[in-house]
Amino acid sequence: MTDPGLTAAITALLMPHLILAPIALPLLTAAVMLLLPEQHQRIKAALNIGSTLLGLVLAWLLLAHSDAPGMQPGPWAYLPGNWPAPFGIVLVSDRLSAMMLVLTGMVALAAVLFAAARWHRAGVHFHPLFQFQLMGLAGTFLTADLFNLFVFFEITLAASYGLLLHGSGRPRVSAGLHFIALNLAASALFLIGVSMLYGITGTLNMADLAHSMAGIAAPDRGLLHAAAGILAVAFLLKAAVWPLNFWLVPAYSAATAPVGALFALMTKVGVYSLLRLWTLLFGADAGASAHFGSQWLIAGGMLTLAFGAIGMLGAQRLGHLAGFGAIVSSGTLLAALGFGQHRLTAGLLYYLPGSTLAVSALFLLSDLIDRWRNAGANLAPHAQSDDAPFLSADLHPTEGLNLDDQEQALIGQVIPAAAALLGLAFMACTLTIAGLPPLPGFIAKFAMIDALLNPQGLGASRAALPGVAGWALIVLLPSSGLLALLALMRAGMRHFWAAQGRSAPRLLVLEALPIALLLLACAALVWQAGAVLRFTQATADALHAPASYLRAVLSATPVPNPPRHDAEHTAP
Repeated sequence: MTDPGLTAAITALLMPHLILAPIALPLLTAAVMLLLPEQHQRIKAALNIGSTLLGLVLAWLLLAHSDAPGMQPGPWAYLPGNWPAPFGIVLVSDRLSAMMLVLTGMVALAAVLFAAARWHRAGVHFHPLFQFQLMGLAGTFLTADLFNLFVFFEITLAASYGLLLHGSGRPRVSAGLHFIALNLAASALFLIGVSMLYGITGTLNMADLAHSMAGIAAPDRGLLHAAAGILAVAFLLKAAVWPLNFWLVPAYSAATAPVGALFALMTKVGVYSLLRLWTLLFGADAGASAHFGSQWLIAGGMLTLAFGAIGMLGAQRLGHLAGFGAIVSSGTLLAALGFGQHRLTAGLLYYLPGSTLAVSALFLLSDLIDRWRNAGANLAPHAQSDDAPFLSADLHPTEGLNLDDQEQALIGQVIPAAAALLGLAFMACTLTIAGLPPLPGFIAKFAMIDALLNPQGLGASRAALPGVAGWALIVLLPSSGLLALLALMRAGMRHFWAAQGRSAPRLLVLEALPIALLLLACAALVWQAGAVLRFTQATADALHAPASYLRAVLSATPVPNPPRHDAEHTAP
């Protein structure tokens, strides 16, 4: 185990410049890889893996710094241009941004390891695009300026366009065109909303915007809400809210498996932006605009949750199941966010990494299982009988059919290790996405239901009732899990039980290792559930009481210039 004191000392020595590293590292790595010809795929893969691993280490240092006892309390602001806020761009590292960076690093490392086995050779410039995607994601989580957020959004989207089309083929081109068109529309709405906010407030710094919310003149309040609504539509489209999420499943399932796993983070970018801006701009201190839009978030989130669960029940392909799983995750987060409760926000923050890791693992598994089932074909056929070939119509064993080539009973024979790995990994994804014990989905949903029933804590909420919206979410959380469980169990029986006559799957280490890493991270969330829940509770408290964030940004001072030495003073 790493010594916490040593980690804190290293991080304190590197701060505040360490905040810039998650953005600068992938930018420099991508620039170097663009100089290498496509024939050097192994070198590019090694650079990509090394840079992603180093980025994960840097993100972990920021996470350790954000929660280390005895360190400077609250967020840490960094001025890249050495201009004070709100005139210059500010980067901020706090618990939420550091947690998102660590999650991005975990998913990205798994995706690039999986891609290095075969998929990175399916097209050109995969590795530079991958690093540009990581740069955009890191910048999105660290920036404290709305226009800078737009810039990093566009970097992320530009890279995602190329990654989605990686491997070519008609399904990817068709889904990619829809993906590009919808995201260009979202970008236009983003710019319109930002322009309106700037016209009303005269600033785009997030902390400065939050500081000025309560003082907005009454005649401008309606225009402010209109600007926030337009901006929210852009974020909600990226977060795959219903009915704006019709593009997600075709696009994500058409992408190659490692790209689909990385795209599981893309919906979380929209959720993160809403979580950051809504708690900053429309918190309890926003005057007449306090909690603006909360009912829309709750309603949209619950509709998205229901749509995703029903979509999983109707899905046939594993890639579609994973895509609808991402929608279920997004809907759960949006609905919980709209309540604006500290303890409920802590529960959703615990749910966020577990659901993202499980959906990413399912995208990777779908590629391996489909390849095993179809002997290398890309897509699994739909119209295949679910009947077990060794059972009769009345479900009794058929004489002479439950035998292998040596006419020995199949029951009790050893399962190949690769097939066992796929089956156990699929079961772990099923338990997490459905929210069943002992994996983190169950703990997260239990924490959110407990927060709805006891918003002020156990024993202190006797007179508090969840209300209609609260009871609706309490019903939806386990109900959506039940539908997801039925869908995933059906897919598991079809792919692992009902299919016969196949050879054992052949897996490369680089294909099995990333899935194992993602699921081990899910297990770590359970193993350290107490510590993680304390961390998410502290994060939620800071989000709903952003005074420390505002103080860190607005009080950040530029570094003074070094003293000048005139020529006569330096002459001998």
